[in-house]
Amino acid sequence: MKILQPPDWPRPKGYANGVAVRGQMVFVAGMIGWDAQGRFHTDELAGQVRQALANVVAVLAEAGARPEHIVRMTWYLTDKREYLAQQRDIGRAYKELIGHYHAAMTAIEVSALIEDRAKVEIEVTAVIPDA
Repeated sequence: MKILQPPDWPRPKGYANGVAVRGQMVFVAGMIGWDAQGRFHTDELAGQVRQALANVVAVLAEAGARPEHIVRMTWYLTDKREYLAQQRDIGRAYKELIGHYHAAMTAIEVSALIEDRAKVEIEVTAVIPDA
């Protein structure tokens, strides 16, 4: 993976402005904070992020992909303020489950998600490098 960082731009924290890769593409639908049986264990945003990221990792594994293959993430959040208030716990979950990889990322505040209890939905594109 090559990080795309224009030389005169400030370096983003926790993500990349762009990446370039070659290989097999893997697309993961939006994952929310419920478990494999469709049950929520928490209404706290950081806990739902942790579960959604675990769900992403499980789907990636089905394709033989790992978190370091993630090149793009889109986060849909129902409350920007809650995200900012829990950023430290969210960052900890991200580092534990995804690592220190720098995917191109976008976060969008939305008025609601389809599942009423869901506070976050995370969509991922990964690329397994050519051998």
